[in-house]
Formats: sequence, structure tokens, C-alpha cells
Amino acid sequence: MAEFTVRRGALQAEGVSLERLAREVGTPFYVYSAASLRRAYRAYADAFAHLPATICYALKANSNQAVLRVLAREGAGADVVSGGELKRALAAGIPAARIVFSGVGKTDDELAYALRRGVGQINVESDAELDALDRVARRLGKRPHVSLRVNPDVDAGTHAKITTGTAENKFGIDFATARRLFAGAGKRQVRLDGLALHIGSQLTDLKPLARAYGRVAVLVRELRAAGRTVARLDLGGGLGIRYRDETPPTPASLARVVEKDVGKLGCALTLEPGRSIVGEAGLLVSRVIYVKDGTARRFVVADAAMNDLIRPALYGAYHEILPVRRRKGAARAVDVVGPVCESSDTFAVQRRLPPVKAGDLLVFGSAGAYGSVMASTYNTRPLVPEILVDGKRHAVVRPRIGVEALIAQDRVPTWLDRGARRR
Repeated sequence: MAEFTVRRGALQAEGVSLERLAREVGTPFYVYSAASLRRAYRAYADAFAHLPATICYALKANSNQAVLRVLAREGAGADVVSGGELKRALAAGIPAARIVFSGVGKTDDELAYALRRGVGQINVESDAELDALDRVARRLGKRPHVSLRVNPDVDAGTHAKITTGTAENKFGIDFATARRLFAGAGKRQVRLDGLALHIGSQLTDLKPLARAYGRVAVLVRELRAAGRTVARLDLGGGLGIRYRDETPPTPASLARVVEKDVGKLGCALTLEPGRSIVGEAGLLVSRVIYVKDGTARRFVVADAAMNDLIRPALYGAYHEILPVRRRKGAARAVDVVGPVCESSDTFAVQRRLPPVKAGDLLVFGSAGAYGSVMASTYNTRPLVPEILVDGKRHAVVRPRIGVEALIAQDRVPTWLDRGARRR
């Protein structure tokens, strides 16, 4: 969290006080650092500058338009997994030719939209999807570049819910199926000229990636020996970030593995980082509502909840929790919880924190990825605002959605109107 520092005794984001932001927009809220986004993207761009590589930011990590615009201005492409994300990427100014459409369940309508807009590459994950894309492409008279996402059956060594590269996962196809589909590619209305893979997220060790790249390199050579064209290689993403005490690999170390294992194949390369671009660029800021002493432990009840940041409830994920302004006194073990009516609405169990009181501000670190983008309105809690900080400037880049607006989305049938008689 290099762009989040202490000044005059309180945390700030770049040149903007978090206490000031809390007064202006209320809590909870997300805040993102533009400088952190640029630094993280440039680390990839610089590391792969000597290779024929395109850096396509994975929108699923954080799809706020302001975040996307910062990255688009740096030259980033996009990796999208839905028609909605595709529209977001285009709206942010990312050229269609620099967009990769991934995902295991694309509909005909989504495929048609992607073809009409001229996306640079579609990653296909099953023979049924290839049939659907062929049918849509024929109807529209398009001939897209297609890469088969293969499953190298490599365990990424990360959390089971974010592992995607083993035979038990729903993603990708086995190598035998890939060989068969390449053999019949000439009969289809697509340019089947690439392979793609992605074995998981929050990787803190490059050895699984090296194994996966090595297996795909063998497949590339086999396909070429059989007379097939393999000109593109999509290497996915997945590099981890620091949540607690991890020492994740750097883009430069990843580039060395890529160069060693697939760099000599002569393929155009695509990288799809998400979390490692935006994860440490964001914080969730919350205010303490109560400090409650139970019979067995102390609870710090914050106004942020699992609907705002679901990762701890969903994955048991760790986020560093710090007071914006540290009080004097000894740290003690507390449970940090939210107000949602679920026992799983817990951010930390027996975490040692400095003394906190009702009204104090807390920050949840490394919350820029899979935070706001996975939020919900459970318990009719409004979606929280998001703020972008750029030096001493800041702007609300997504306003708080009020309860009235949530209720207004519902429609009551005419027979349930107040004036309707019961029949």
C-alpha cells in the first residue's frame, strides 16, 4: 500500500485525507489510488516490453469506469468474461482489437455482440461453444480469431475456490479435445490459431505456472508438427498480492519464466493480470459503530459488512485492518464484525488491534480487487460509494445508491395495489 501513508497522525490516500473523504461522502466507502494503478500496470508493461506481449487487464477484479479509464490511458487492453464487461471496456475507451473475450458460458447474443464490435480474440472453452461461435459467425459473415482455452491439469496451489487449472475444474478443455478441434478447424467460420490457459488466482509461487507453460509448449509443438497454425498464446493472469505476509512474484520474475518456457515459440503473447494491478490500489474505509464486550470476547462492530466486502465470508480471506488514526494503548484481540444478520459477517477473528472506540475510522487493506465488484444489497444495504484519488485531487466515481432507489427498482403487481380489492 505504498500510496497510502500516515501524515499528521492519520492515514491518507496519496495527497488526500481519508478523514476528509469520510466527512464528505460518509462511510463505508472504497477509495482507489490512480498512482498505484499506473505503477502496477507499468511494472507489467516494462517487464514484457522485450516480448511480443499485450497486457489485457482482467475486468472481473474491478470494473469501475474510472479505474478502466486510468488503465486505458496507459495502453492496457482488457480481458472480459461477459457481454456487460465487454460494454464496460469499450465505454472506457479500450479498443475492441485489444479486448479478449473469455468465460465458460457465453451466450449467442454475447458472441454476436463481440463479433459485431470486432473484439481481438475470443477464448473458447468447449466444443459446444465452438459450435455456437461457428454458427453465429456464419450468420454474421465474420471470421474471428479464436484461441482454445486448455486445461493443463496443474494445481495452482491456491485456495480451492480460485483454482481453475485442474481436471476437476469447469474451465478449459483437455489436450486430446484440443487436438481434435484443431484438426477440424478448416471446416469452421473461425480462425482457430491460438491456445489459452489460466490456472488460478492469488499465485504466490511461479512453479505451477512454469509447469503449465511447459505442458502447453509441448502441445504447441505437437499441433504445429501436425500442420496446425498456433500463432497466439494467452497466458492468463493470477499473480498474487500482499494481504498479510505474502511475498508474491513480480511481473519481472513472471516475464523470465514466460521467456524461458514459451518465449521461443514465436507466438504473440497475451497476459491478463487483474488482482495484481488493482488489489493493493484500493482500501475499504469503515466507521466503528459499537465496541461490544461479550462474555468471551470483544467485538468491534463496523458499518461495513459482508455485502460490501464478501471475501472474508466467502473465502475466509485475510485483509489487514488498521485504524485511520491510531490511539495510544496496548493492542488486544478483538473480532471485527459487520451489522448484517449473518454470523459469517465477520472480517477478523481474535485480531490484535490498537484501542478503538465508536466513531473511529478503520481501513481494510488490499481491497481494490474483488471488493466493490462483488458487492450486493443484502439486508437492503445501499452499495457504497467509490472514490478515485489522483495526487491531491479526488472524485466520487460511483455515488452511493440510496435505499429509496433500491426500493424503486421493485414493481408491485396491480392486483396488490392498495386500492385493489381482494378476490
